[in-house]
Amino acid sequence: MAYRSGGPKVLVIVLAGGEGKRLMPLTADRAKPAVPFGGIYRLIDFALSNVVNSGYLKIVVLTQYKSHSLDRHVTKTWRMSTMLGNYVAPIPAQQRIDKSWYQGSADAIFQSLNTITDERPDIVVVVGADHVYRMDFSQMVDQHVESGAGVTVAAIRQPIAMADQFGVIEVEADDHTRIKAFREKPSDPDPLPDSPGEILASMGNYVFDADVLQDAVTRDSEDPDSTHDMGGDIVPAMVKEGSAYTYDFKKNVIPGGTERDQGYWRDVGTLDSYFDAHMDLISIHPVFSLYNYDWPLFTSYGPYPPAKFVHGASGRFGEALNSMVSPGVIISGARVNASVISPDVNVHSYTEIDDSVILDGVDIGRNCRVRRAIIDKNVHLPENTSVGFDVEHDRARGFTVTDSGITVVGKGTVIQP
Repeated sequence: MAYRSGGPKVLVIVLAGGEGKRLMPLTADRAKPAVPFGGIYRLIDFALSNVVNSGYLKIVVLTQYKSHSLDRHVTKTWRMSTMLGNYVAPIPAQQRIDKSWYQGSADAIFQSLNTITDERPDIVVVVGADHVYRMDFSQMVDQHVESGAGVTVAAIRQPIAMADQFGVIEVEADDHTRIKAFREKPSDPDPLPDSPGEILASMGNYVFDADVLQDAVTRDSEDPDSTHDMGGDIVPAMVKEGSAYTYDFKKNVIPGGTERDQGYWRDVGTLDSYFDAHMDLISIHPVFSLYNYDWPLFTSYGPYPPAKFVHGASGRFGEALNSMVSPGVIISGARVNASVISPDVNVHSYTEIDDSVILDGVDIGRNCRVRRAIIDKNVHLPENTSVGFDVEHDRARGFTVTDSGITVVGKGTVIQP
């Protein structure tokens, strides 16, 4: 962990107010950053672990949409040493400026400028709360300070064919760190000067000089034509001023990282990408490994005992293959394959689960079959229930089915036998 002294004073702002409409029904009862991931984590744990491992321990989390479970998780899990003046503070929308809620990510910061004026940092690191990745932000801060930029935007290389899915950063030919243009989902992007088949996509992470950020969001608040978005309004305005630079995520080196997972970043903004990111975790040699203890992922998953596998008679084995099984799970005479099983899940005899993500507190009865499914918290599958085998039947029961055929059962859904 890179605890350092003598450098600039840094405050971290985590933007965690996302509604996550494309993740419905997983976001029907919670904000997107609170969505469970990888068995024991919440999505916000990745952003918070990154900034803490980077040595930055003064953090505010701006929340808004259905934030109760998010606020509770942050408050219970992310406790710092008050003796050292460190903190992770969830701050809900407060209507400090007027009676409106946050109108965008830039407006969220504008309405929370007291967090900056109270702390008086030199640098403000602004990060999203709903991506899966590892990143040492101190390396980005070092480049920012050295370059003299007003804002530095973290960027990841992507195939040029995917440019219409991202905010694309175009750089100067003679200085690959200086942003020439910031374009939202362009159909005709300029390729990278050193890689004709790639573009730089914004990761939604920024480093600002504190005074620059305060000035930028204040001016933006006075613009009636602005959408008050960090990527859509603040960065393009600073590009025009010539003070916007980019940080290539490819350069970021994490202690304990490997060539295989260096540069891994997933925007789990859709149900299919959420499912695919889970499948990344359970391969024999995972593209993104949770087992890097030099750059740990922190969380709290409650007072659960170890997982238990019971029964071993012919045709009634309790087993899990190519899977991740969390504490508190009981697999009783059932077979689990290529799946992620979250805490406090019970799987009963003669049931088979394949290629699925099962969230906390789910109870799956005997003789059930689950395939290519995401089952949210506190769902009970009665005996002989099948999920993921008949698309029309799944839809008729009110389940969501994605374009790729993933069946999603919402939190607390009551399934009739």
